[in-house]
Amino acid sequence: MSMIRDFPLLVFVLSLIVLWLSAQMGGFVHKRLRPLDEEDYADLATVLTATLTLLGLIIAFSFSMAVNRYDQRKNYEAEEANAIGTEYVRAALLPATHAERVRDLLRQYLHQRIRFYETRNQRQLEHVDRDTAALEAELWSAVQSAAAAQPTPVVALATQGMNDVLNTRGYTQAAWWNRIPTAAWGLMAAIAMFCNLLIGYGAHRRGIILFLVLPLALSISFFLISDIDSPRGGVIRVSPQNLESLAQSLNAQ
Repeated sequence: MSMIRDFPLLVFVLSLIVLWLSAQMGGFVHKRLRPLDEEDYADLATVLTATLTLLGLIIAFSFSMAVNRYDQRKNYEAEEANAIGTEYVRAALLPATHAERVRDLLRQYLHQRIRFYETRNQRQLEHVDRDTAALEAELWSAVQSAAAAQPTPVVALATQGMNDVLNTRGYTQAAWWNRIPTAAWGLMAAIAMFCNLLIGYGAHRRGIILFLVLPLALSISFFLISDIDSPRGGVIRVSPQNLESLAQSLNAQ
């Protein structure tokens, strides 16, 4: 499940197939058992209504979780851009021999952060993470050397700004790892299958179109949740517009 949820289109297709088969299985079980009387249909309708209500609540809760995580990723992208831009300005507070070095490293670091948001290939992402880690070590070494050579409050301010740059990257990575739990996906899938099984079991007649309505609606819901929750696999992704705007501004300078 943890691998499948990174491919929203696959989630949609599998959900549609499994849920439609669940409805068909309910109809098959109905044919094998004794016919339901009116009281049985009334009881079944009560159970189905309660189950569908529970499924709706879980889907709404999961959708809210996905949207919150998406907003969190957007906010941290803006914070990263602000931290890098602020440190680029504060680099002027460092001794001249260190200031240009820090600014050059920040420009390279900014490029790697944009690549982090744009890449979908896992191998490329590994290269980006490795290059980013190396740049972070160089950046910290540069401000550390400046602070050791000239330990003044002004230089300390630039050092604090570099600390913010490194911290925001960690916050961003944590936000990208913060996904809807696999257990929540499993619970939604199980209840959705059970609902379609009940619908198939309680149907007076069987029809392909009739049994396809709820599976299709649920599959679209699962697709949307998975798309928003997947930082790289979905269509709805966080665009590094703040980082790109900062890069254009620094290039203009």
